[in-house]
Parts: sequence; structure tokens; C-alpha cells
Amino acid sequence: MKEFAGKTAVVTGAASGIGRALADRFVAARMNVVLADIEEEALAKAVAELEAHQARVIGIVSNTMLKDSVDELARQAIDTFGNVHILCNNAGVANAASAGKSVWELPDADWQWVMGVNFWGVLYGLQAFIPHMLEHGEECHILNTASLAGVLPGGGPYGVSKHGVLSLTEGLQTDLQAREANINASVLCPGFVDTQIFDAERNRPDDLHPLDTESNEEAQALMAGVAKTMLAAGKAPAEIADIVFDAISENVFYILPHPAWDDAVRSRVEQILARGPQATTDMAELMQRREAGDQL
Repeated sequence: MKEFAGKTAVVTGAASGIGRALADRFVAARMNVVLADIEEEALAKAVAELEAHQARVIGIVSNTMLKDSVDELARQAIDTFGNVHILCNNAGVANAASAGKSVWELPDADWQWVMGVNFWGVLYGLQAFIPHMLEHGEECHILNTASLAGVLPGGGPYGVSKHGVLSLTEGLQTDLQAREANINASVLCPGFVDTQIFDAERNRPDDLHPLDTESNEEAQALMAGVAKTMLAAGKAPAEIADIVFDAISENVFYILPHPAWDDAVRSRVEQILARGPQATTDMAELMQRREAGDQL
């Protein structure tokens, strides 16, 4: 995709983090931008800041867990700007409240919330926007935000959801090519980025809060401390947005903006092909590499 000016992009999770940076980058390319987010106040602030610079933007409060909400997002985006050309299924959450639990011990609420936002939200976005894109026939691009957690070994709702997004996007691109659609797809698999994803519990629905968080407060505090330290030392969201924009321009499918992880990805694939022991991620080694200056 080479022409951006005057076209329309829709970004979920756009009030902060990578989503906000993507919105900024599309505005810089003179696109119309629809910012969608579940946080009404933060969304209004982001829209106001962009409008102050004469950007053509709107904000739509959207809960990507709900199909009807995503369908309404598509309706309002199309009613406002006409044809949509870029869709960024970017909204994501991580379950910090149940840290320290094994996969069989995690409450159903964790699975329902994280899978609902991270996986079903992406699928709902595809279902809502692709028929419209196919109908208008102009060149389009879809970006699904996964994570290196979708490429590396790991467990729990976050890793499972991101593996799902990776697989879903691979299937999507195959289907688009089979249709000879004028649409391309990319899957974004970043490492640590300076965002607030581990504070996502603030947006968890009341009916999906785990009931027994007191028993694992120590594990929660430890995980939150490590995660926030790693995130704070990660790449800036604006740097990720620049990489994504270039990837869309060149129709790059796999977007891996953290080359420092390449050896870990390669090692996992080699272990699988060797029919060897399970691949693992050594967090102590990652901390040492971070302290040595690697941007993970």
C-alpha cells in the first residue's frame, strides 16, 4: 500500500500505547483516523489533542469483547468517512490479577476476558470490516497486533490468545489471496514496548474479576515489578508505529520490531524440529541482557 493521504484508518485500543502511536502516524500521513477504545476519558483526550492539530479524527467508545460493539464501530466509521482502508485490530489486555497460578488453576474469568479482547476482538474486527472492504474494492490493509508471546513458548491466557492471533492472521492472508482480494494483512509481534498493558486490569469488566486474588498478592507484585521494568526499558510506541507504517507500505506480513529476540525465535523452531525437550524462555537471562543494553 503506497497511497495514504485522504484514506481512512480504524485503530482499536487507540487511546494509549501502540494504538495511540499508530493513530498519530496515520494522521501524519494525512489520513482520516477513527480512534476506538473502551476508556472514554482517555479516548476523548487523545481525540482532542489530534483535533488541536487540525487532524480529521473521531473517537468511538468500543468494547472489542462484544461483537455488537465492533459492528457499531464499523457502522460509525463508514458513516463518517466512507470507505475504510486500514484496520488495526490492536486492543489488548494482560491478566495481572492471577499471577503465579498454573494454567489449570486460572479462573475462567481470566480466560474469558483475555481471550475476549485479544482474540475474539480481532476476529470480530475482521468480520465487521472485511465485507465492506471487499465491496468497495480499493486497496486495503489489515494489521492484527499479536506479540512475541505468540511466537515464543509460554502459557496462560495472554500467550494462548496471541498464538491464536498469529494463526488467525496467517489464515486470513491465505484466504484473501485465494479470493484475489485487494487486501493485504500483517501480524505485529513486538517484544517489550513502553505501554501500560500490565495496568489493563482497570478495564476488566466487573463480572469477570477473579474472586481469590488475595492468595497470590506476592506473585502479582513480583510479576508486575518485573514486567513494568521490562516495559519501561522497551521501545517507544512511536518507534513501533513507524516500523508498522513502513511494513504496510511494503506489504510485509510478519512484523517483528525487536531483532534482539531473533535468536530465541530461531531456537524455539529448532527445538520443535529436533523433536527435543520443550522450549522455554529464561527470564533471568532476559533481565541480564536488558541490563547489558539489549532492547528487548
